[in-house]
Amino acid sequence: MGKTGFTEGLHYYFNDAGQMVLTALYLLEQGLCCGNGCLHCPYNYENAPESRREILRAERRQRAKQNATKSRHEGNR
Repeated sequence: MGKTGFTEGLHYYFNDAGQMVLTALYLLEQGLCCGNGCLHCPYNYENAPESRREILRAERRQRAKQNATKSRHEGNR
């Protein structure tokens, strides 16, 4: 991956299940959507199979909605 390497916290992190998750920064540096349905895909899943693309986009909208609700509730504390 060029001169910057592959840095935990910048290019990837491990979720609660211990799985490696690639960040949007890393995915942007790749230059295109790989079609695998990456959680942080900055390309709106453009190369994912059509049958899966809308599901991925709907899941992303749902996560964004949940995060917005969570943020509002945390702001009221």
